[in-house]
Formats: sequence, structure tokens, C-alpha cells
Amino acid sequence: MYSTSDFKKGLKIELEGAPFVIVDFQHVKPGKGGAFVRTKLKNLLNSRVVDRTFRSGEKVDPADVDERSMQYLYREGDMFIVMDNETYEQTQMPLESVGDAERWLLDDTTVTILVYKGAPVNIEVPNFINFEIMETEPGFKGDTAQGGTKPAKIATGTTINVPLFINEGDIVRIDTRTGDYLERVKTK
Repeated sequence: MYSTSDFKKGLKIELEGAPFVIVDFQHVKPGKGGAFVRTKLKNLLNSRVVDRTFRSGEKVDPADVDERSMQYLYREGDMFIVMDNETYEQTQMPLESVGDAERWLLDDTTVTILVYKGAPVNIEVPNFINFEIMETEPGFKGDTAQGGTKPAKIATGTTINVPLFINEGDIVRIDTRTGDYLERVKTK
């Protein structure tokens, strides 16, 4: 059992028969009345975010969630095929379970699969991934006074904003949590 004093970002708990992960929390001690904890929780089954308030000292159950390192192989219709790195067993995951991670999935990417009661329910991509720029307009001299950006399409088909000096074929590092460009890793 977890107490509200154990809450931290990323903690997986079970509420009303469903697994949740704590996205954000805040301990509040008002001048009048008892202390409480205000949280934002993400449902691992359907990716919905809910706000929930807990009284200070309230207990919650830990979620029965296992994390497994797997390799994303390919997409087949609305199903994503992943392979366990230890047993080489292949598993299908529906599009609803993959969610926003779909934007960052390249074949052979190592991902973390959350398994709840024996079934895969969520996929987590690494926080930083290197992608090749597949398509972008050339930058123009003199446009850099404000640190301008331009759209660029990466290998997964996702469009991101990159600095003007980035060209097609360059390898860039992306923060998958925000979708932001971080740095150029290699030039063409």
C-alpha cells in the first residue's frame, strides 16, 4: 500500500480496478482544514488524464503492472507487433494501447511495454531518439535573427520544427515527451 506521502511522478497505482500513473501531484496544506494531495492521473488502459484529490495519509494500492523491454517490429493495419527480447515471443498491440507513441516508432526500436494482468496495455518509447530528416525546405540566409524554425518530416512521417540550418539527410535528436528538436547529431 502506498500512502500520499509516497506519491511521486511516474508512480503506478490502482484505483477503481484500473491502473493509473501519477503525471503530476501537489501537496496542499490550507490554513483551515486538513492537508490533501491534488493529483493528475493517467489511465494506462485508455490514456485519459483525470484530476483526483486524496486526503493526507490516504492509502492506495500499487498497480499490478510489469515493465518489459521489447522490440517494435512493424505495423500491420491497426495492430503493432512487438517482440520480447528474452523469449522472442511476438505480441500484437492495438492502436489504442500505443497512443501518441506511434509518432516515434521506427522498426527495431527498443521500447518498454507495460503489462497489466498479463495483457500489454501501454507502450513507452525512449525519451530521446535520433531520426533522419527526410524532407525539409532549405533555410535562407538572413532569417536567423529571431532564431527561426522550419517544419521537417522525419522517417516516421511526423513533422517537427527544426532550426533553419538543418538539411535533408541530417540526423537529429528529438525529445519524444515534447516533440522538440534537441540537437543535430550528424550532418549528411
